[in-house]
Amino acid sequence: MNMNNQQMVAWFRHSAPYINAHRGKTFVLMLGGEAVGHPNFVNTIHDIALLNSLGVRLVLAVGARPQIENQLALMGLDARFHQGLRVTDKAMLEVVKQAMGSVRCEVEALLSTGLANSPMHGAGIRVVSGNFVTAKPIGVRDGVDFQHTGEVRKIDKQSIHIALQHGRVVLLPCVGYSATGEMFNLSVEDVATKAAMALGADKIIAFTEKAGVENEKGSLLKELKPGDCASLLNNPCLDNNQRNSIRACYNAVQNGVHRAHLISYANDGALLEELFTRDGSGTLITQMHYEQIREAVIDDIGGILELIEPLEQEGILVRRSRERLEAEIEHFTVIERDGTILACMAMYPSADKQTAEVACVATHPDYRNGSRASVLLHAVEQKAREMGLLSLFVLTTQTAHWFLEKGFEEEGIDALPVERKALYNFQRNSKVFFKRL
Repeated sequence: MNMNNQQMVAWFRHSAPYINAHRGKTFVLMLGGEAVGHPNFVNTIHDIALLNSLGVRLVLAVGARPQIENQLALMGLDARFHQGLRVTDKAMLEVVKQAMGSVRCEVEALLSTGLANSPMHGAGIRVVSGNFVTAKPIGVRDGVDFQHTGEVRKIDKQSIHIALQHGRVVLLPCVGYSATGEMFNLSVEDVATKAAMALGADKIIAFTEKAGVENEKGSLLKELKPGDCASLLNNPCLDNNQRNSIRACYNAVQNGVHRAHLISYANDGALLEELFTRDGSGTLITQMHYEQIREAVIDDIGGILELIEPLEQEGILVRRSRERLEAEIEHFTVIERDGTILACMAMYPSADKQTAEVACVATHPDYRNGSRASVLLHAVEQKAREMGLLSLFVLTTQTAHWFLEKGFEEEGIDALPVERKALYNFQRNSKVFFKRL
């Protein structure tokens, strides 16, 4: 056995723990148009096929910025931007359709390759794409109508999960559709981030020109914390593509995705090296501190006040004084990370111990896309069941749809416990919702 074979065997043995760890996990790969158009993209596709064969569930969010620009140049049209966003009028939307359609076909064709003596031989990959992304218009900003430029409203996570369970690779082009049948041009960063968050992905992997994030001396930073990313985003030396990629990874990690990676689309094997070697090839962004769900204590009063005061000013929550919070702190459940209260929820049992009111639901504005309120509600429901309660109820003016989605049903004021009905504020005119446990 020569040295090269020995090295190969050693590498393969060393990779075994990573292969086992990644099997069955969901990864969202963010591939901008620059990555798709690079000569190394064929090798990237081969590595994606290998991940699929190893049991990794893959979602590919694919962009087309340079392809759109090339199409515009051929047609003699000028692009229009405002605040870094493309203004997509009807003529521009047609260009987006052509460019995105071309990119989608290219990716699907490469994933369908199965020639003998190639890494794709026998792969048998099936690619699924469709209207998985519901979009909404960005609208008018600073007097500029962005028309068909939109942002992600909803990801059809159930349909995507079904496809992934059947071993399909899910392809998400950076376009979305509204309930009115309109089509919107989306950013690949928005699609990738929202998909990763909605699916509860284990990783989001962003392909950038450079190997990852570099320090001022040009050396690769192997690992970053979210706080480091926040500082980096203000660095004027970053180009827009790298800034957008870092922001996407930062947002994903801040909202429940365990790990985010930035790797180079130009380096052959970068994806495999990042996932199957100890040192990796790019920059890992991960959240060090864990989150804890627990009953609130007096020391949490300040953190709870910071959460609820802005919502009280907006009229979403009823005002609570510090003194009242101190008296009622035993009714609160919180999510805490490293001494910071990220979310809170209160539960007040009725006098007859048959039901309880859910109140004071609040989440830190930087963490509102991570389903923490849902996690808290689940914990409160479990606590209510342990207490022998039969139902929960809530009075709300602006969050009715959220509670409906969580299984609550609207009822009249007369359904309230006697003591709570006596305190009902007719001027506030809150709606009443109950959930049977």
